[in-house]
Amino acid sequence: MRSGKNILAFAGSTSSQSINKQLVTYAAGLIRNARVHITDLNDYPLPLFSVDLEKEGYPEHAIRFAELMNSNDAYLISLAEHNGSYTAAFKNLFDWVSRIEPKVFGEKPVLLLSTSPGARGGAGVMEAARSRFPRHGGRIIGHFSLPSFNENFNPVNGLSDPYRAELEKVVGVFDEEMALPLA
Repeated sequence: MRSGKNILAFAGSTSSQSINKQLVTYAAGLIRNARVHITDLNDYPLPLFSVDLEKEGYPEHAIRFAELMNSNDAYLISLAEHNGSYTAAFKNLFDWVSRIEPKVFGEKPVLLLSTSPGARGGAGVMEAARSRFPRHGGRIIGHFSLPSFNENFNPVNGLSDPYRAELEKVVGVFDEEMALPLA
């Protein structure tokens, strides 16, 4: 039975073929104790952040995304990796929203995921997020990286073992957090 809690789920990518969106969608399907809203960063196009533009006011899409984050109780995020860190699209959105509200995550639970076609599974972006997100109010409940996405994920059958069991365990801990009463 789903509680009254809401989880915002998204991939830190704007790719139409995003493997991180596939992973976050798969993980969202494992949540039982909350409602999950999956959103797409493509719905929030933004100019490149600059202090000069900020002086003109916050873009509508940055405000909308900040409001969306505030209206949810937790976050399920799968981060794509470009050159060892966030994609430019995610970093730009994060920069804008963190100017509106420095504690972007509002001290709410976050489950971090990452994947890549390579053997490291987005290890660089995971490291960056695990270091940075708590400074912005993210209570990281767990994390999971899937290496070699194309070999370990099938759109019909999901994850291969042992990754399936590992993801189910991490999502289970996050899901138990969602079953707790609202603070």
